[in-house]
Amino acid sequence: MSNFPPCPQCNSEYTYEDGELLICPECAHEWSKNAATAADENQLTVRDANGNLLADGDNATVIKDLKIKGTSSVIKVGTKVKIVRLVEGDHDLDCKVDSHGAMMLKAEFVKKA
Repeated sequence: MSNFPPCPQCNSEYTYEDGELLICPECAHEWSKNAATAADENQLTVRDANGNLLADGDNATVIKDLKIKGTSSVIKVGTKVKIVRLVEGDHDLDCKVDSHGAMMLKAEFVKKA
């Protein structure tokens, strides 16, 4: 079995190498090996307070009391967080916080559970 990436058009696992190109025998799609590695490099990487990689669907806990902007509520230390997805911007995580609902948090205030 080869360790080439699957075809980006039909997801066939039977891709093969021909010089500088990768080729799919099922749909005849051809693409550059460099294009395949560039797609891997463009993925968003977010790390928690301890330096662990976070991914969509991970569970985490809050490491610091966080005041919720516009209310008098506080998210206490140790509150569980379910990461829905990683996003770019000033806040890294779209998540669901126990007893507070959906909100955006910075990754520096959570640690992977």
